[in-house]
Amino acid sequence: MHFDDRLATVLRHRATGERAARTQYRQLLDLLGDPAGGRDDSLEAAAYLRLDALGALIPFRERARIVESDGIRIRSPRLVEWLAEAEPDVAAAALSRARLSEAEWAQTIPELPIRARGFLRHRRNLPQRAVAILDRLGVSDRGLPLPERAETPAPVPPLAQPAPAPVPAPAPAPANDTSPRTSSPEDDSGIAALVRRIEAFNKARSPGGAAVARESAPQLPLDREPRDGSRRRSERFAFATDVDGKIEWADPPIAPMVVGTDLVRGQERSALGPQGAFANAFFNRQPLREGPVELAGAERIAGSWLVDATPRFTRADGRFTGYVGRFRRPADTSAQDRAESEADRIRQLLHELRTPVNAIQGFAEVIQQQLFGATPHEYRALAAAIAGDSARMLAGFDELDRLVRLEGGVLDLEPGSSDFAAILRKQIEQLQTVLSSRVARLECDWSLSSAPIALEKQDAEMLAWRLLATIAATTGAGERIVLELGQDDGQLSLRCALPATLAAATDIFATQNRPSGGALSPGIFGAGFSLRLARAEARATGGELARDGEALVLTLPLLTGAAVPPSRVDAPDRATG
Repeated sequence: MHFDDRLATVLRHRATGERAARTQYRQLLDLLGDPAGGRDDSLEAAAYLRLDALGALIPFRERARIVESDGIRIRSPRLVEWLAEAEPDVAAAALSRARLSEAEWAQTIPELPIRARGFLRHRRNLPQRAVAILDRLGVSDRGLPLPERAETPAPVPPLAQPAPAPVPAPAPAPANDTSPRTSSPEDDSGIAALVRRIEAFNKARSPGGAAVARESAPQLPLDREPRDGSRRRSERFAFATDVDGKIEWADPPIAPMVVGTDLVRGQERSALGPQGAFANAFFNRQPLREGPVELAGAERIAGSWLVDATPRFTRADGRFTGYVGRFRRPADTSAQDRAESEADRIRQLLHELRTPVNAIQGFAEVIQQQLFGATPHEYRALAAAIAGDSARMLAGFDELDRLVRLEGGVLDLEPGSSDFAAILRKQIEQLQTVLSSRVARLECDWSLSSAPIALEKQDAEMLAWRLLATIAATTGAGERIVLELGQDDGQLSLRCALPATLAAATDIFATQNRPSGGALSPGIFGAGFSLRLARAEARATGGELARDGEALVLTLPLLTGAAVPPSRVDAPDRATG
């Protein structure tokens, strides 16, 4: 998987002057304008907040020129919506250069501010579907679209019977003339036609209106609500708070429903409450990313939200003036999508950690191997120790990455076949030489001579070693650990008695269960982590690793159709254990 870290690189630098601000503004527009995948949502939210801050440093005419420049490509619907809310010059420049697909235009146009829609009417290269949506929304040079004229206008019943003879031009009516007048075809483009269209619109929206009239009635261009009376739920809006945490400004369509909402008071009692994350960030004056917030009120804004916000301070004296940010609805993703997203986040973090550790290891090896000249032996010894520690850290990162991907369901172990019983016998023999110095022993009770499993040999050896090395590392002096290998309903069953150290633990899969140092080590994260990783590997193959009283039981599916006769192994195998 490839990760786009260009946004992180740009955001890592601070714009200290007007020229640097213009450069960073242009860079962020260029990156956000490309809707490429592999980008972290939190980084993208931080980029929009940085654009808000840079916008205060750059005059709007200069920002409009940057948007109109040839190097800027706007192909992201989110960036189009964001720029459409800026000053008219900036919004017009962005909408004139935006290049979206027909489906993206159809989804974006109804979300644009009314003023911004008007800028689109001057474009001649919009897709036909986008033009149709603009026409339906009434975006034209007139406030109300003209009704379609029939070939032969329907006769209007006269209010007064006209004379059959030609009538000369009427004289000006006196001031107190109250006689009724008939409408002429020329009145269709005047005030009378406008009044008739509004009356027809109101009649169609009335509860007693006919269904046909309801469908054919014209819709006012400023009306964006569905005709069934239901209000569309808002998906995002910008906001700003005062120094007390109350919303003092929001996007105009949402402002009447949220201005005055207190995001802090009453929530500081519990950090686990809906607004607890915002309250904690507010009191500490820290940026907030994806903080959960529950809003109550109108149906359009009620429900769960995620908040990305940053504190504001005055330039002169650094006085705190509140928060500015955006509300957005949580993405409706499945558990699998959330697991994959979390796995990606941790993998990106590990990628950032590996870089400096690799550099440290490389420099240590340069010193230890004297590649740039003679080095005292004392420094070479220190460098060798640093290189070894770095290697262990990198191995730990690999194990952590493997656990995250296995538990997130985004990693499948390589299929194959291996004899798990043979692997266990070989590794137990190696461990016995270390345990003999403690007068400890692993005693094996085999009821299977072979145990073929559908797992590649290297993965099977890693799974067996995590389990056996953890058991051996936590075995105390004089302890005897019994290992029973058998078959149960078509599955391999390895039952290991728990050493006293692990048996006393409440949760043997907890990372704080760390064995004492020695020749055997289950890993840099301790026994609990190694067992948790072994459990994830077992589950990935269709098995399980669980505690059963004073024992740890590993079950793995045996290969179907394989000859696995349940025959007792004689004394030599027992002695091997």
